Amino acid sequence: MFGIRPPRLVVISLVFALLAVAVVVGVLYFLKPHANLRVTTGPLGSAADVFMKAFANVTTAAHPRIHFVMVSEPDLASSAKAIENYDVNLAIIRSDVSPPTNGMTVAILRRVAIVFVLPPHSAIDAVTKLYGRTVGIPESIVQKDNERVLDTILSYYNIPAAAVKRVFLKDDEIGPAVQQKRVDAILSVGPVGPGQVVDTVAAVARGTKGTPTILDIDEAEAIAKRFPGFETLDVPVGAFRAKPATPHEQVTVLAATYRFVVPERMPNVVAGAIADSLFSSRAKLIKLSPVATEIEAPDPDSKNPILPIHPGVTAFLSGGERSFLDEFQNYFYIGTMIASVLGSALVMIRGRLSGQAADQSLQEVAQLISIADQATQADTEAIDRLENEFDGLVARLLVQPVSDASGSATLSIAIDHARHAIDRRRQILWHAARQEV
Repeated sequence: MFGIRPPRLVVISLVFALLAVAVVVGVLYFLKPHANLRVTTGPLGSAADVFMKAFANVTTAAHPRIHFVMVSEPDLASSAKAIENYDVNLAIIRSDVSPPTNGMTVAILRRVAIVFVLPPHSAIDAVTKLYGRTVGIPESIVQKDNERVLDTILSYYNIPAAAVKRVFLKDDEIGPAVQQKRVDAILSVGPVGPGQVVDTVAAVARGTKGTPTILDIDEAEAIAKRFPGFETLDVPVGAFRAKPATPHEQVTVLAATYRFVVPERMPNVVAGAIADSLFSSRAKLIKLSPVATEIEAPDPDSKNPILPIHPGVTAFLSGGERSFLDEFQNYFYIGTMIASVLGSALVMIRGRLSGQAADQSLQEVAQLISIADQATQADTEAIDRLENEFDGLVARLLVQPVSDASGSATLSIAIDHARHAIDRRRQILWHAARQEV
């Protein structure tokens, strides 16, 4: 009894079964969330630099298969260029500073108001009144970017940049410069809260011993439409100073956003994992960087043509509060596709060796796999056609006897795979249609 060798058919079947298991396990391992991400840190020592490093540390701890390579860039424009050239995978971009044409938003990190702070009793009540005047700009890492903001706003009113003089001022120079009338207004860019604008208002108040005013920009909405890097912002009474209130009534100003941006080529699963890590670790990030207190999810319905939301982030946000890692169950279908192919090959070999024909079952499995493959790139019309083809095939299978249990299992896997591929593509097309509306 112990001298009898296993039949050749059994040995071959066992070998193919082990190969199928090995391939599926290998594919699932390599398709788990893992990536080496090159990220810009912004100017060394800046708030963006501190925040990005904090985010990298927190994310690596939560997702060990995601690794960060820090790339230092001297300014915001360089960070945008790095995304545009596909030199990095993630960067902090300001929406009004050379936004990359291929950039897509993961999250809004901070919204900053663009504010003209005026001394008490200023005669300037419109941007056009800045013609021939001098505007002070607080010194900072982004002072050149803020100067370009001034030029952009002036261009809307057809005011030449040279017609408005500008000077850069240290924090302790702002009050004296206004008091001595060396500047007529201060252009300050910062959050509605602690930051540059609040500090500028306080400096002007100290220097003039009066209550500064904020220039209300009547044309803010029109400017934002012409220059999509801007948006409008209604600043409530007392937002920059409680007593006396500054502004003393609600005013409308321009604003820009700092964003987590990735290139459009980034896989949905990686962009979604980044969003998941960012929003789920916000409490930890707040302890490491004050920027984290202002993080907000982008609006999937936004019509802004620049820096649109990444579809992987849309998928994550539509999934609610559950971990984005749950979405990786989709990748098991890739494994089952491979298993179905190998299973079909196993059925074929077994059929040939045992003298049993399995051509019909193999043809049906091949049709299902073909439907799934076509579904990944199908448009709305094509997906309807594929679903009709799928329904017809399944209807025939329901009334057709299957030769053995192995063939039945293979067909079941192939049916599940094709069904999932069609449903997944419909979901992607639905999200794309919502963004276009």
